[in-house]
Amino acid sequence: MIKRLNIRNYAIIGELEIKFPAGLTIITGETGAGKSILLGALGLIMGERADSKSLYNEQEKCVIEGVFQVAAYDLKSFFDENDLDYFGECVIRRELAPGGKSRAFVNDTPVTLDVLKKLTGALVDLHEQFDTLDINNVSFQLRMVDALAGNEALLGEYLLHYRQFTKDHRRLEQLKAQSELASQETEFLTFQLNEFNKAGLVEGEPERLEEEQRRLTHAEEIKRTLAAAFQLLSDGEQPLTGQLQEVLRSISEVKKYDAAIPGLYQRLEGLALELGDLAGELEKLADRTESDPERIVEIQQRLDVVYRLQNKHRVGNVADLLAIQEDLQAKLDAIGDLSAEIEKLEMDLSRQEKNLRSLAAELSKRRQSVTPGFEKKVLAMLAQLSMPHTRFSVEFKDLGHLSPTGADEVNFLFAANPGSRPQLIKDVASGGELSRLTLVTKSLVAKAIPLPTLVFDEIDAGVGGDVSLRMGNILRQLANQHQVIVITHSPQVASKADAHYFVYKKVESNITFTKVKLLNGDERVRAIAVMLSQNPPGEAALANARELMGG
Repeated sequence: MIKRLNIRNYAIIGELEIKFPAGLTIITGETGAGKSILLGALGLIMGERADSKSLYNEQEKCVIEGVFQVAAYDLKSFFDENDLDYFGECVIRRELAPGGKSRAFVNDTPVTLDVLKKLTGALVDLHEQFDTLDINNVSFQLRMVDALAGNEALLGEYLLHYRQFTKDHRRLEQLKAQSELASQETEFLTFQLNEFNKAGLVEGEPERLEEEQRRLTHAEEIKRTLAAAFQLLSDGEQPLTGQLQEVLRSISEVKKYDAAIPGLYQRLEGLALELGDLAGELEKLADRTESDPERIVEIQQRLDVVYRLQNKHRVGNVADLLAIQEDLQAKLDAIGDLSAEIEKLEMDLSRQEKNLRSLAAELSKRRQSVTPGFEKKVLAMLAQLSMPHTRFSVEFKDLGHLSPTGADEVNFLFAANPGSRPQLIKDVASGGELSRLTLVTKSLVAKAIPLPTLVFDEIDAGVGGDVSLRMGNILRQLANQHQVIVITHSPQVASKADAHYFVYKKVESNITFTKVKLLNGDERVRAIAVMLSQNPPGEAALANARELMGG
């Protein structure tokens, strides 16, 4: 579970800390106050794409840090595999520099975004406001059924064998192709490799040469422009630095008469120093810039060699050329009598396919065994959410071939009204229906998945009143098993909170910041009453809020 989230210099957040207890945490606030910004920050430490435009102060770095309890979730092997220090409490940090560079850390050890995503994916299930589309996704539906069927170990075994099967199958195709071409290909491969070896490719060299070529080609223009700039700043008849010094001298004589002038004087003084430094750097750069026609010709000849190879092999960079060179060498080394290896691999693939089909059949059997109970539970819970006439079923189709998940295609079929034919959810479910379906299915699957934290962003969108109250009850029940965090505009959902945070904007020194406050009992009553009616709320709304919280 997540214990704490610290945010600094992100969006309209200067600095913020929010602590998450076990159970149900509700986050409310006016539209635009910054509720979803909190999810954006959480998304960053979950490996989502970072953007330097997210920095509030563009001169300082953004830091998002989350503290998670991981001791109960069997993750030590993951930490060991990735050379990470393992503790019961894990600190995940994401930093975004003003220049756009992003770094991620787990317990102060730098990690790749791929490692970060895998780790946080095991810690948090983030369901965002428009993320109900995942229930439309066939692969997501299959993952849900597998979770209910307890297929994790069996699916892992199947996938391990499937990866080896596909790898060996690709190898077989390569061997067959190589065998057919071996007699004609040797001479051609040797010619191409000689061409590569003669070129002596170095990754990154073209970019360096192009940059040097541009500098040398425009050397005279650079030198002339920089020299002219130096003259204007520092060496002309009336240089800017001299004029600025005169301004400073004049202001220094009157700064004692007005308290506002010394600050302006200091700023001008800093500007004068900066202009002096700039002038010096411009002069140095102009002095060392010289044209070299012979070097330009040499660079162009070298680039022509690289460009010809890129055009010939239809690639855009040296890295791809080096990969082609390595592949050519591997093909040349492999040429020979491959018939014995091909025969052995074909026999091995036949054995592997037989084993895979057996595992796929067992997966399918276990999936189909749990779907009747799953269908009944979904329908019962949807009836609680004012969808009593819903028809819901899980449809299985045989793919006709082996896939990374077996031989099944799973589709959730749905019909909201009596007499309607059940169809694919994506084709018939409305926004409100999708919200309810998503909550119901995720709440059922969450019981079968060891997932510490479930995060919902406005899952109650499109529903209200009594339906929202029942939805809140489902979230409340779900929070008895998992840590649940919900961003909501629904007073009925908010009334079920163990902890209720209120997000608001505050203006300090003409700067707008997002703030978060943990509400006490009376503050919760008032916040829910405002959600029910208006601000300030009346006595009836306050009484209604107390009733909701007591229900």
